[in-house]
Amino acid sequence: MSVRYDAAIKQSQKYLDFIAKEELTKKEKDWVVRESVEGFRDNVNPGFLEYRKSVSTDYTAVEWKDSGVHFTDIYGKEFIDCLGGYGIYNVGHRHPKVMAAVMNQLKRQALHSQELLDPLRAMLSKLVEMITPGDLQYSFLTNSGTESVEGALKLARLHSKRTGFIAAVGAFHGKSMGSLSGTSKYVFRKPFLPLVPGFRHVPYGDADALEKAVASAAFTGEDIAAVILEPIQGEGGIIIPPDDYFPKVREICDRYGVLLIADEVQTGMGRTGKMFCVEHYGVVPDILCLGKAFGGAVMPIGAFVSTKEIWQEMTPNPFIHTTTFGGNPIACAAAIAAINVTLEERLPEQAAEKGNYFIPKLVDLMGKYPNICAEGRGRGLMIGMEFTSNEAGYEVAKGLFEHGVLVAGTLINAKTLRIEPPLTITKADLDKVLEILDKVFAEVSKRFS
Repeated sequence: MSVRYDAAIKQSQKYLDFIAKEELTKKEKDWVVRESVEGFRDNVNPGFLEYRKSVSTDYTAVEWKDSGVHFTDIYGKEFIDCLGGYGIYNVGHRHPKVMAAVMNQLKRQALHSQELLDPLRAMLSKLVEMITPGDLQYSFLTNSGTESVEGALKLARLHSKRTGFIAAVGAFHGKSMGSLSGTSKYVFRKPFLPLVPGFRHVPYGDADALEKAVASAAFTGEDIAAVILEPIQGEGGIIIPPDDYFPKVREICDRYGVLLIADEVQTGMGRTGKMFCVEHYGVVPDILCLGKAFGGAVMPIGAFVSTKEIWQEMTPNPFIHTTTFGGNPIACAAAIAAINVTLEERLPEQAAEKGNYFIPKLVDLMGKYPNICAEGRGRGLMIGMEFTSNEAGYEVAKGLFEHGVLVAGTLINAKTLRIEPPLTITKADLDKVLEILDKVFAEVSKRFS
């Protein structure tokens, strides 16, 4: 065995010993911080260190443990999680029922053989049919949201025998090649051009613009396979469309024989006050994409879901689209528990109630500081704070972090900070967040006056 392998064994054992510890000494904590910084610098991506500084106090903040709606850094500072892992933690951090399901499955089997029938894949897919709107019936289980979008795009082409897609300006559907083709921001797309051909983008919330694009494509023989939209644009800046937008989109798609793909990766699983955001609009998509919170904030898992009619194209050759780890037993166990918790604890209703409580107070609070605050908006517990400049938003995010509240910006609209806490957050914590927001707004407003 080589010297390098000997060193790797020794180093990995040191890491395993660290993982096994419940408590650390000050010296050990300092070592973890050094290892983290050096590892990001030398082995992950040094650019992340510059990014992380935007939410750092006077020391390097390294995550250590979490529970409920809070997490703690390695030195013991507690934070209220108002980022929610960009929409992951709907049921909260380490929910006991989700943790128990995963541990119980681990006692029996971790991954499946890939050849025999795996029961949890079937059971989870049955539950997905029960909770999704309309006649959505068949599921393909993935590892992530972007994989769900990739599969949805392939299914749309397979069923329609068409190649074109329409997405929205401000859209974010992921960063793998197909989903990136639907994503709209220049900085993500430009380095990887040419992307998947056949995509065009229209203004979000403008049904007339969408219809013109579909009609133009039909006239020129470049027929559209599907329109892909987020029911609320998340990374685009928490942009809520007009109430009649999705019903109009549904009608346009039906008239031109175009499929409607709803990207519910961030809006799904109760985040906006309904199990799925399209339910606010009374619309059933042809294909629905899931990810993020679907795994109960413990395991990564996603899905794309469609009707029996559309799925027929997948039946003759079920291997036309496959995945090694998607729908593995541990992830399925977590997702089954997440569905149970979401329904049993009425988390969509909680999100609606808490959003109705928090958003008006946030809007009033932002109105006190017009020199830095532009607008507060949201639905359920998917909330955005838009500022007058990127600089103001940056300072607010940094100030909130220093006062123990985690938020983050959005990838398309840099002036907007999101508030997406676990749906289990208490009103007491929401009040505390408002109190801290008021303090931080006042501090930042003085600097920009």
